[in-house]
Amino acid sequence: MSKVAIIASNGGLFDAYKVFNIATASAASDSEVAVFFTFEGLNLIHKQANQQLPMPEGKEHFAEGFAKANVPAIPELVAMAQELGVKFIGCQMTMDVMGLGTEDFVDGIEVGGAVTFLEFAKDADVTLTF
Repeated sequence: MSKVAIIASNGGLFDAYKVFNIATASAASDSEVAVFFTFEGLNLIHKQANQQLPMPEGKEHFAEGFAKANVPAIPELVAMAQELGVKFIGCQMTMDVMGLGTEDFVDGIEVGGAVTFLEFAKDADVTLTF
């Protein structure tokens, strides 16, 4: 089984689609997948923020395309990723700095630091950053 390690450090709508598209495709292809959410990337798994992620300025026309293509909303993709076994790691340091706790995020996240992620990523076949 291959391993895919993803760092999510940006928190916009396009970032979310990149992260969850790769994560779900990898998991569906029998890869072991972990995503480390840090800084603005925590928005992608934040219970409230992930329902209203910002569209990049000047790209508002994509909203209609997402709807026409029946692209799932981010909360749906989060659930799909979790159903496929994608491991979510919330950055402890960033959560502390922002005053956030596990209750602010989707159920099932692991809270850990860089060492937690590096332990997973050290023998990953693919490592990506978004």
